[in-house]
Amino acid sequence: MKTVITGFHAIEEKIRQADENSAKKMRLFVAKSGPRVKKIVQEAKTAKIQVENVDEKTLDSIVSNLSVQAQEHRGIVLETEEAQAKNKIDLDDWIRSAKNLENATVLILDSITDPHNVGAILRSADQFGANLVVLPTKNAQNDVFQNEIVARASAGASAIVNVAVVPNLVRAAKNLKDAGFWIYGADANGDKIDEMAFAPKTAIVMGSEGSGIARLLFEECDKIVSIPTCGKIDSLNVSVAAGILLYERRRQSIAGTR
Repeated sequence: MKTVITGFHAIEEKIRQADENSAKKMRLFVAKSGPRVKKIVQEAKTAKIQVENVDEKTLDSIVSNLSVQAQEHRGIVLETEEAQAKNKIDLDDWIRSAKNLENATVLILDSITDPHNVGAILRSADQFGANLVVLPTKNAQNDVFQNEIVARASAGASAIVNVAVVPNLVRAAKNLKDAGFWIYGADANGDKIDEMAFAPKTAIVMGSEGSGIARLLFEECDKIVSIPTCGKIDSLNVSVAAGILLYERRRQSIAGTR
């Protein structure tokens, strides 16, 4: 399957991830010059990715089937034939390997449909050291490996962060609990995160943009946590909230090692 990628960050990260075999399946199309484009072209050539100079109309044609936002190619487009993404993880296999970990952070995304939010969350997951992001197969934006909006919003983190897509989040939460994880649900009515301590093995559940965490998954949570705020709006954007929770989790982990 051919995938078209736009956006400087997403293209650069895809090139950095390329090995000898995957590089042969990539083509970089360039219609403009400039310092950033020249840098990307040099990285592509170093990785032995084919580079083709084309005109703007050719690029417009290549991106014509993408979303309106992704069609803003800024003069450079990467086309690749994707095999299974290296960061697509089987949850059961990961849980077995995690039994040997003393500390681990998992983020469970319950029915988050906006690809911009998913991309931003993956970016925070990379920056704050989450070991795994778990997504459901239904009623959510889960095509993080090929979706160009997710790739751009994540600044390339969608090609790095380990992601497991599962048919049942409730079962996934139960399996994580059996492996020693403490499940924390994010909700405005929970305990304030500056007054509690995350467990060494932590899984954080983020609910959907509209309805929050589904009832059965909510019931699997060991503890409900909230972010102290002082504004007049009743809640944070889910990607912002996920970033804050992951930051606090990492802050506590680092403080605990000192």
